[in-house]
Amino acid sequence: MLRPAVLGLLLACAATLSTSAVVLENGIPLLWAQTFSEVSEIPKQGETVNPNPWLYLHRMSLYRLMIASTDPFMGSMGSKATDSPMWGLPLQLSWLLNSGRLADPTGQTKCGVQSEEPMCVSPNSWWACENYYTSVIPFLSAAQQGMLGDGLLVEMQKPAGFEEYCTTYTECSTRYPDAIAKWDTFYQGLKASTDSPLPDNEKKDIILGQFWEAQMASIYASATCQPKQSSYSSVEVSFASSWMNSAEYVAAAHFQSNLDNAAMFIAPLPSRILQEGDNPPDIADLTTEENHTLSTFSWMKSINSVLGGSLVRMWKRAMCSVGTREKGKVMLQQLMLNPDFATGTFLSIISEMTTSC
Repeated sequence: MLRPAVLGLLLACAATLSTSAVVLENGIPLLWAQTFSEVSEIPKQGETVNPNPWLYLHRMSLYRLMIASTDPFMGSMGSKATDSPMWGLPLQLSWLLNSGRLADPTGQTKCGVQSEEPMCVSPNSWWACENYYTSVIPFLSAAQQGMLGDGLLVEMQKPAGFEEYCTTYTECSTRYPDAIAKWDTFYQGLKASTDSPLPDNEKKDIILGQFWEAQMASIYASATCQPKQSSYSSVEVSFASSWMNSAEYVAAAHFQSNLDNAAMFIAPLPSRILQEGDNPPDIADLTTEENHTLSTFSWMKSINSVLGGSLVRMWKRAMCSVGTREKGKVMLQQLMLNPDFATGTFLSIISEMTTSC
């Protein structure tokens, strides 16, 4: 049963859905204070830690534990306690919860319905499935690499009837070897960075590069979730596709998805599941910022499609050095958050930047 404070927060958040999806509570991800702060708090079966990623608080706990275990190696990111790029992951999960995207889109269960089972994460949800690969897989890798303690054995709980979800490091590394390998490399690189003689800005860029390589490998692995998109409107599916496509740009720029930066980009994401007939930038019950974000995502995806994928390739070529990646981050911020920033300017600057690489 939910504690009154938890239920009260969820109902308050639900009441704001018509304006924007709340992703922070007192400056931290939703219900963060209710999550596990120690591995020892996670349920066990014998000697094996047994989290249930189909409960919001358990899945959010995976992020809390990963952030705590990697923070000692994140000194090059900055002086703030929330400068780790891993903060972007729990903020995404907050948005998914409060925008209703963790709920069962088939309507066959009450899983994820605010008034019924608000903490339930539906294995039928495409969004929950995609997020599985950027929560469970990095956690299993972190455990394997000793980030969470020596010899920690982990097996995720699996919902009945859903065999597509891997639950252990061995099983996931067999099914998704590239994703597991990239997360292993990230954690190994973090450990090695403490002895690196490189200046902090170069060390930071390397860590961010490895982090985004791992995250993109998880996103590519989530292609197995695609059949679950059949339960959504064509508008929501198009948004999901453009949202995935946008990751290519932030990854290539080695975007530092710390708490502040991530909140800035996640806050204007659509605060509800999109339905047939929603046509940005003219969706009446979404904010101007949400409409702008949807229009920008759609523009980037359509231009890339018209150009045969060359916009993404041009962008990746332009992000060839620490300097151009810094410029790229500023450009992305302007494109996503400044309605007056001309899309044509974005294209011309990319063209200029590619010539310097």
